[in-house]
Amino acid sequence: MNFTKLLIATQNIGKFGEIKEVLGSLPLELYHLKLDDFSTLLQDDTFEEHGSTFEENAELKAMHYHELIGIPTIGEDSGIIVDALKGELGVKTRRWGAGANATDEEWIEHFMNVMKDIPQHERTARFVSAAAFKNGDGEVAMFRGQTEGIITMQMEAPLKPGIPLSSCFKPKGKNKVYAALSEKEKNQISHRGKAFHELKQYLSYL
Repeated sequence: MNFTKLLIATQNIGKFGEIKEVLGSLPLELYHLKLDDFSTLLQDDTFEEHGSTFEENAELKAMHYHELIGIPTIGEDSGIIVDALKGELGVKTRRWGAGANATDEEWIEHFMNVMKDIPQHERTARFVSAAAFKNGDGEVAMFRGQTEGIITMQMEAPLKPGIPLSSCFKPKGKNKVYAALSEKEKNQISHRGKAFHELKQYLSYL
């Protein structure tokens, strides 16, 4: 690699922690958007995700923050597709329901209340993650991960900051929800882990 610094363009510390778990062994310094180092650059930032797909949002984010901060950048967008709530979440996941300004507790309380009368066999869902890497003037490299599972009838693990759905999403083939798995185990099977393992392999060949 001809660079030593990499920006993960997120203010979500929960997401950053998961990504760092995958990419941490690379010879790179990993940064996120909440660092004080970037406060001046970000003080007038008005970026909004307005893409119609996870890939579009990830690419828009990568390009925006690469231009703004000036170092190699990864933009990631993820969300959940719940079959019983067809078309309601997806790229709008965090902005859905209780809204983008809701706390994790408020958001998940609303979500579980909407889901409460849906029987177990109709609670199928899938998490999707798209990760876009931007460096210099070249094209954006895109990676995607997807994990099938179900929404549990109640919360089965304490909330993790920034990723409340991980306490009620049980991936297919596992008897624990995301939040009850170790970071290493989760990143082997999760949507974000799959996308970033592919991205890691790509970076290791640069």
